[in-house]
Amino acid sequence: MNLDDILQQWSVDCEIKHNLEESSRETPKVHSKYLGYITQAKLLLRRAEDNQQVLLKNKFLWYNGKLSREEVESFGWDPDPFDGLKIMKGDMSYYYESDPEIQQSEAKIVYYKTMIETLKEIIDTLKWRHQQIGNILKWRQFESGS
Repeated sequence: MNLDDILQQWSVDCEIKHNLEESSRETPKVHSKYLGYITQAKLLLRRAEDNQQVLLKNKFLWYNGKLSREEVESFGWDPDPFDGLKIMKGDMSYYYESDPEIQQSEAKIVYYKTMIETLKEIIDTLKWRHQQIGNILKWRQFESGS
């Protein structure tokens, strides 16, 4: 499941068909589909946040020289994160913010949050589909002179 797939599916599912009765009957099925997606996305977000917390702890220990050489090598990291430079505590945030693994982890979290926001919008639209169908029916009645 990715955002592009969801948006592609929504471009088809958002259409209200000419047969309003059929569209009305399909709404709960479509709602259920996107409810399943948002549930999965929330679980993926939680897992990504948990993984990031572990990564941040390990990076903290690495940057502060508190990991053994074996631990550092098991992560595949350089034993000297600063290439021999002496770093002040106040400058550590620059290293955390520019660390590629931390950036990748943060990007994953932002991606899942964006996916959840998109799915919430889709579900909100589906909640009001009956109103849209009702408006179409009223317009058809108006056009027919009733």
